[in-house]
Formats: sequence, C-alpha cells, structure tokens
Amino acid sequence: MGLAPNASAADAQSMQWYLGPMKTDQMWDVSTGEGVKVAVIDSGVNPNTPSLKGQVLTDEVPKAVDYHVTKDFSGHGTTMAELIAGTGAGGGIQGLAPGARIVPYRVALEGLETDPAEYDKSPEAYEALRAAADSDAKIINISFGGMYSKEDKAAVEYAASKGKLLVAAAGNDGFPDAPAIFPYVIGVGAVDSSYDVTEFSRKSSKGFADVVAPGEGVPGWCDKTFRSYCEQRGTSHATALVSASAALIWSAHPDWTVNQVTRALLDTAGRGWPKDKPSEYAGYGMIRPRVVLEDPNYDAGAPDVDPLAKVNKGDVLAKAGARDASNTDNAGSGDDTSSEPSASASGASQAPEKSSTGGTSAAGSNTKSATDDNNTLWIALGGAAAVIVIGGAGAAVLRARRAR
Repeated sequence: MGLAPNASAADAQSMQWYLGPMKTDQMWDVSTGEGVKVAVIDSGVNPNTPSLKGQVLTDEVPKAVDYHVTKDFSGHGTTMAELIAGTGAGGGIQGLAPGARIVPYRVALEGLETDPAEYDKSPEAYEALRAAADSDAKIINISFGGMYSKEDKAAVEYAASKGKLLVAAAGNDGFPDAPAIFPYVIGVGAVDSSYDVTEFSRKSSKGFADVVAPGEGVPGWCDKTFRSYCEQRGTSHATALVSASAALIWSAHPDWTVNQVTRALLDTAGRGWPKDKPSEYAGYGMIRPRVVLEDPNYDAGAPDVDPLAKVNKGDVLAKAGARDASNTDNAGSGDDTSSEPSASASGASQAPEKSSTGGTSAAGSNTKSATDDNNTLWIALGGAAAVIVIGGAGAAVLRARRAR
C-alpha cells in the first residue's frame, strides 16, 4: 500500500471521489447489496470500526480457519471490508454495497510479520479460500497476490466449481499476479480520479485485467491502530469495489448464477473500444453496476453458459459434479494442476465472440487485443464522458505467504 499523510477518520468520505460519478444514491434506491455475503480473505477484519459495526459475520467463519480473524495485521483487510460494505458511520469509509455483509478470513501475508506467533499460526491462503468456497458467501474478495502454488490453483478451481465469484487484484509490482491470472477469476486493474489507468496497474495487469475500478487516491486505514485514514492506492482497493459492484447486482437479481453476474459486469463496463477487442490495460472497461440496476428487465443471458468459457478452458460449473468429491478428498494435496496460468487465463487478453444468449465468450487463445486506441475508456458514469489514458504512480501489493 502507498500511504499519504494522515487524515482524520471524518475525512474518509471526502476522499471517495468515485461515489458521486457512480451515482450511488440512485443505485441504492434499487440495491444496497442486501442478502449478499462477501468473503474477504486478507489480513483480518476489525468489526468494531464505526463503519463496520453490525456488518461483519464473525460467527460464520469455520473453526478450522478462525484464527483471530478480527485482529487485523495492518488495517488492510478492514479497509477492504469497509470499501465493500462500510456504512459510513462516524465519518468512516462509505462502502459501495452497505447492505452486504462481510465474512472475514485472516491469512498470513508477507510483510506483515509484526507478531511472529500470530503470523505462523494463521491459515494459508488456499485453506481460507477452500473454507470460503464451502460457505454461503457468493463473492470472494482477494486483494493480494502471491498465490502460485498447486494448492492455490486447486483451491481457485474448487471455489469456482461451487459457483463463487472470485475477484482478485491484478497487482502493483510490475508483473501480473496470481490468483488474478488464473481461469475463473476476475482480474482487476486500477484507475485514478481522472479515469487514467495508473502506471502501477498498467505494468502489472497488461493482458490480465478483466475490468478496472477506482484504485488511486482512495481512503484506507493507516495501520492496525485504527486511529486515522490515509490516502492510498492499489489494485487491492479497486478489487474491493468490483466485489461490491457484484454484490449490488446479485442482491437485485438473487436468482442469477455466477455466469450471469460475470456477464453483466463485463457487458456493462464503460469503454471506448469494441467489446470484442478488450484493452490490454483495462480489459472490458470501467465497472458500472448502475447500468444493470437501472434496467429492471436487464437480460444477463443464459445461467448455464460461462461468458469466458474458452478463456477458462471450459465451464467449471459443468464439471463441478465430477470434481467436488475429488477436490474434497484431496484438499491441499497439490495434485490439481488444471488451473495453470497462461496467456489465456484472463478474458481481457482475448477477443470474445457473441454467444447464442447475447452474452460474450472468449475465443482464440493467442488473439491480441491491443489496438492504437483501445486504451481510451469513455466512462459516462453519470452522463458526462471521461477518457481513460495512461498515468499514475506505483505501489506495493500484499502477497500470500508461501505454503508451508
């Protein structure tokens, strides 16, 4: 995380420059995310901040991975939870989906070993991911990277086979990160308040960002003392806002499948390039949940057709029945290598073709998406159009501990 000078808690919402352009008040007239649970796998979540009181379901975390989930290593996980479902109480961060609820999972993240005993006893990321997959959370937010092991890949496919929407940060360190680069995961890049793709996002997410969201100049807790917010940047924050957007949509359409929610997110994203030529740096474009919410008759296509089936090397839900028993029996065995990262792991790097349902599915594993102007994004969030270009500054990203 890149931190700026301290700001008081009351200043948090003044830094949330995206709330107005996204027309949150109009969206909340339709949906606040009520009835949707979002699993936040991170550094822990403090449920006692003013903005999160009553929003965190600590009693739904399985005992096997419930190691001090409410003791946040750094403030990072609490920030992600507030960006998703914060109520804004006490001048705290206003979440994009304040009606949603957070299920926290605390894992060991490199660089946060302030308490070696706590760090050593925290679950591995893949263990938390499997537990979240077995919960009734619909969305799993992973605002960190470093999940490259066989156990990690197997856990990703297991979660996807359970119908979960996995959303992950594309990275800030100059190279695409995992699990964002894996099949069945929505990789997220970041833009700033000028709707520029940030430099750190551009370098990290080239070819692997499926969508972009605000991730520069947004508020976050400065540290684990929870005394003040700082202005921060990162694809982590953008990831939380995509998870919140999905929660708004799923709450308005509770009978939709993960395929339909994914298709709605991709099809309605703001962009200035053809949908069949996703941008190298912004994928299908800037997330715009209001486009779905403002149309009560929005057609999200077939529930049983993965909009990114070819990119994902097949529809994981169609294979779920055959895989469930195997994955459960071999949890953490590292034997499942079907989710190896490749250039075709993300829909953003592919040219999608029209499906029979009116949605999109990706075609051609080596199709290049870059054109001379496909990084120009016409946002049109609230009527006025903005253009997405290249710019910004770098930031570090949290990474999962290597599996023991």
